[in-house]
Amino acid sequence: MIKMDKQGKVQITKEGFDSLTEELGRLVNEKRPGYVERLSSAREEGDLSENSDYTNAKDELEFLDGKIVELKQVLKNAQIVNHEGKRSDVVIGAKVTLRVNSSQQIYHIVGQWEADPVKRKISYQSPLGKALVGKKKGDCVEIEAPAGKVIYEILAIE
Repeated sequence: MIKMDKQGKVQITKEGFDSLTEELGRLVNEKRPGYVERLSSAREEGDLSENSDYTNAKDELEFLDGKIVELKQVLKNAQIVNHEGKRSDVVIGAKVTLRVNSSQQIYHIVGQWEADPVKRKISYQSPLGKALVGKKKGDCVEIEAPAGKVIYEILAIE
């Protein structure tokens, strides 16, 4: 299910929008033709009721088509967030330097469709993202984690 804001829009950065547009093009122009060809080849093998390759190819094509429809819907309802220039508070698109215990970490606050925790891109709708949005340099936020409460101090906002 696609989460939208109160205006029916999907908040996303320009970088995220471009990435999703690229992914959609790749799925439609590269992957889907291969899936269709595989389904067509499997169909030619005869009895479809006992043809597992046909069933698998059909299921994979349906899944891919669902993903394509979903990406089209997201891009159709996308609202590109543009907060250029110096920021005084945390917004979607901001890069936030945080102190956690004795270490520093930089997180990029993004829309849900571009979140990638491994790359420290966190959704503004995640627990940490929600706690950070609207805060200023020097503010601290407290997040409840499985291991207990974690306190993050905002050191810088870009």
